[in-house]
Amino acid sequence: MAIVVGIVIGSGIFFMPSLVAANAPSSWALLGLWVTGGVVGMLGGLCYAELTTAYPDTGGDYYFLRRAYGPEIGFLFAWGRMTVVQTGALAATAFIAGNYLADALPAVTPAVYAGLIVAALTLLNVMGLTFGKWTQNVLTSAVVLGLFLVAVVGFSLWLGGGPEPGAQAAAGADGAGLGAIGLAMVFVLYTYGGWNEAAYLSAEIRAPQRNIALAILLGVGAVTLVYLVVNLAFLGGLGREGMAASDAVAADLLRRVAGEPGALFISSLVVIAVLSTANATIITGGRSNYALGRDYPALFGFMGRWKTSTSVPGVALLVQGGISLLLIVVAPIFFEEGGVEAMVAYTAPVFWLFFFLVALSVLILRAWDAGTDRPFRVPLYPLVPVLFAVACLYMFFSAIAYAGLGSLFGVAVLLLGVPLLSAVRRARVPVTDPKNVGGGVGTAPRRSVPDTR
Repeated sequence: MAIVVGIVIGSGIFFMPSLVAANAPSSWALLGLWVTGGVVGMLGGLCYAELTTAYPDTGGDYYFLRRAYGPEIGFLFAWGRMTVVQTGALAATAFIAGNYLADALPAVTPAVYAGLIVAALTLLNVMGLTFGKWTQNVLTSAVVLGLFLVAVVGFSLWLGGGPEPGAQAAAGADGAGLGAIGLAMVFVLYTYGGWNEAAYLSAEIRAPQRNIALAILLGVGAVTLVYLVVNLAFLGGLGREGMAASDAVAADLLRRVAGEPGALFISSLVVIAVLSTANATIITGGRSNYALGRDYPALFGFMGRWKTSTSVPGVALLVQGGISLLLIVVAPIFFEEGGVEAMVAYTAPVFWLFFFLVALSVLILRAWDAGTDRPFRVPLYPLVPVLFAVACLYMFFSAIAYAGLGSLFGVAVLLLGVPLLSAVRRARVPVTDPKNVGGGVGTAPRRSVPDTR
């Protein structure tokens, strides 16, 4: 439960509430959207609990998709994760910090701050200077402290009379219709992101038949409660319209009580939270790029090199950082939305498309691989995976239909992987050949389960 809460609660809660408020038709609908996000997270978490206990593998989604649909879909997932999902999420996280830094120190634009964050953290990871455990504990404590301050300030303002009337009238944001609600859910579920990675630990949990479901349900339930409290605080201090008009909602809330020093303090905490989230994104993304280079050396062998002196996939990290920097540069030029919105629009369709395929893989593998032991089985089968698949499909079409050009751009980049897949087929290089693993510079441990389908 602690792992679920720690992974999910990150930088998104300090920015996404303003985007949700801009598309919610009322304050009650806003709160209902955050509850719905928790329900979707629980449905998906239960599906991942079955998959990870039945097929424990370090590849996670990559392995599930290869087993259910074949290596072609697995390759497209790895390609999409490298070029769209992970790099876009890293850019979005950096943009959140950039917005708060620009609010406190408006000398340069948010994009400049975002680029500096990505470049600095990437270089630190390439050098092997990743954050230690004690540093991560400090960063997590900063996130909790920031949310606690937001709640206290917001409820104190609510008890003192609520948001300023001027803030209510100034924003004029008025979300309406299923389209706006679908877009709001894109931002809500982005903030809930991470519970699927927590499920990877399910094979190591004692008594998984009982404890996996408890960990996921209680963990996601706790996150839902925290998000509801924080959004109530934002509503009490700024109002829905004031939330929608803000680019740094937590800083604007603290500014009402403590002026610029309060805004600067909360902005500092948000930036610290973003550094933690961005660093974790860089670590996991770099290793999935390394796996792509290891498994497909004919095209991506340059990324399948593990630097033993620093225990990092150096080239894979640099490729990831370069793509993220490119997205940060492109977003303000080609998209009218702010950097965060552009990156969410860019990543969301691809993200939800593969989530939809993972949901269906629960049904496919139950039928094709019925002999495999499943320590945990999804309750109310097949209703839960079907509901999760429907939710993923709705989110996919919401992102395509209402998130603008950025969503189509992300799908187009994913489709560029199709001709690359043809090149991989023509190369016919077996991934099990020892000379193709690790590029001769050292290898990372690899655990897998034979495909007996």
